[in-house]
Amino acid sequence: MRVLLTGATGFVGTALTERVSSVYDTIALVRTQNHVLSANIQQLIAANIFAADLPENIDVIIHLAGRAHILNEQTTDPLSEFRKVNVDGTLQLARQALDKKVKRFIFMSSIGVNGAVTLQQPFTEDAPVQPHADYAVSKLEAEQELQKLFAGSETELVIIRPPLVYAAHAPGNFARLLKLVASNLPLPFAGTKNKRSFVALENLVDFIQTCIQHPNAANQTFLVADQTPISTRELVQYLKQGMGKPARFIYIPQPLMKLGAACIGKSKLYEQLFESLELDTTKAQKLLGWTAPLSTQQAMLQAGQNYLKMKE
Repeated sequence: MRVLLTGATGFVGTALTERVSSVYDTIALVRTQNHVLSANIQQLIAANIFAADLPENIDVIIHLAGRAHILNEQTTDPLSEFRKVNVDGTLQLARQALDKKVKRFIFMSSIGVNGAVTLQQPFTEDAPVQPHADYAVSKLEAEQELQKLFAGSETELVIIRPPLVYAAHAPGNFARLLKLVASNLPLPFAGTKNKRSFVALENLVDFIQTCIQHPNAANQTFLVADQTPISTRELVQYLKQGMGKPARFIYIPQPLMKLGAACIGKSKLYEQLFESLELDTTKAQKLLGWTAPLSTQQAMLQAGQNYLKMKE
């Protein structure tokens, strides 16, 4: 079996490419030669990966590349920029997959397609879609266009919607959280009782590998996450435990935190730290027989431990 990956040098892509290459003949579609990837991984170099001339006999494409969240967005029309890459670019690649008779196309989407917050019930694959950010809107549009494109064809589509993916070397918000947790500052999560789903990098990689060949994954959408949602307080406790540090919390009433965040333009950060975002992964468990290799506690402890080792 031959597997081609886009985004092979990214945070998820690097780990996935190494894992997949130990089992399958693997091609990384990259813009420039990358020396981080193992020698057994063939690199297909194209300035525009979406317009690359794909080789014959590709069985599975795993499409991870895309325009992700931009922290300091400078463009005047960010949604158009997201669409150019996440919708138009994805479809350009998918049309080639169709022409080359690729057996399966795995698309990495986002739980943001479902929404940013759960109030009473966890998100499921059948829940109404409510994207609240330009990035999530573009991912939903890509999902819908891919479903139209592959409908009635021999190419099977698999859509995966993960929440925040974490590890000691994670970029973005989790990297900032690790830095904060590693400090000795008391954190305002004493009364936090939210429930948030995360997915450890190792668990996500394992799930994607399951989707490469499992017959029941064909033409399905999956939510994937660690088995147990946790509160932000528990998250900090596990990371602190991994770092060998005591967890110190202070109590600030949540309405006051929400007001303060709004006053300084950090409502999104408040949402991520104090609101709930739960995923129901029953479908993946029942349809694919998949369970996360690492528990939430194990993976968070490991992230804390490895973060300190990286800083030594």
